Amino acid sequence: SLLSLRPRCNSQTIPSTNPKVLKPAHAIRVNAASSGTYEEQQDRAADGLRQLTEFAEPYGIAVIVENHGGLSSNGAWLAGVMEKVDHTNCGTLPDFGNFRVGQDEWYDRYKGVAELMPFAKAVSAKSHSFADGREVNTDYHRMMKIVVDAGYHGYVGIEWEGSEPDEYEGIRLTKQLLEQVRDDLSA
Repeated sequence: SLLSLRPRCNSQTIPSTNPKVLKPAHAIRVNAASSGTYEEQQDRAADGLRQLTEFAEPYGIAVIVENHGGLSSNGAWLAGVMEKVDHTNCGTLPDFGNFRVGQDEWYDRYKGVAELMPFAKAVSAKSHSFADGREVNTDYHRMMKIVVDAGYHGYVGIEWEGSEPDEYEGIRLTKQLLEQVRDDLSA
């Protein structure tokens, strides 16, 4: 939990050499998780993210939160956290394949990405399975249209979590699909 950073985040744990260590990074990806009610977790996550963002800002480092299970995979919840943080140096990393909010509960991935795109500083095009050149779980044309329509012009990272084919082929297939979608959306 980001809240758990607070007790350890003091002059004894943050050496004066941090600017040299942190300078090369343009962003750090973090998770948002806590305990309590929906609203309590939102407040705690926002508080921790704001503190981390204010710490990172002088170093030119953005803080980006990925939807990564639990409430963070609820697009409305994470968008609400971003609204509470209300800092341009803190944003989201919408991940196409990370909308599992519970054991057998999934948040609508298209709705979630649409809710997170106003805050996006990066995007993760996650793939799990291919058939006939298409990702089985995500309609990439629909998803990338959401990304483009949000006015996003940054990087789209590729993430493969499938078992077949191997990771190199999965990444290659995802890249090919993204290039095809780019060409289709540009036409």
